Parts: sequence; structure tokens; C-alpha cells
Amino acid sequence: MSMVQARPKGVEEQIQEDWANREYIELITRNIKKIADFLNSFDTSCRSRLASLNEKLTALERQVEYLEARIAQSDIDAEAVAE
Repeated sequence: MSMVQARPKGVEEQIQEDWANREYIELITRNIKKIADFLNSFDTSCRSRLASLNEKLTALERQVEYLEARIAQSDIDAEAVAE
């Protein structure tokens, strides 16, 4: 009888171990999904911020080009008056 009792206990231990493994795998899977969600959110946020910075930088570059053109034109006008 002791052998018959030992066998179900081994099966019960295997079942408990299987459940523990499944719970562990589920925990890891959930955490991987959380990390993936965070990274996707971070990517979206970074892309949005970079696009905004790019627009501001483009506007500043246009202003600098305009000012450089005005300064160059005023230099040409000053030379023409000096002659």
C-alpha cells in the first residue's frame, strides 16, 4: 500500500510544480508585454517630440537664412553707398 500512496503524491507534486511553472511563465509573459507596451509608448513619445523639435529647428534655420540674406544685402547696399 505504501507504494500506491507514494505514486499519487508524486503526481500531485508534478501537478503543483506544473502549476508553479505555468504561473511563473505567465508572470514573465505579462512582464514582457508590459516592457513591450512601455517601449512602444516611449517610441511614440520620442518620435513626436523629435518631430516637434525638427519643426522648430527648421523654422530657426529659415530665420537664420533670412537674417543672413538681410545682412548680406545691407553689406552690398553699404558698399554701393560708399562708392
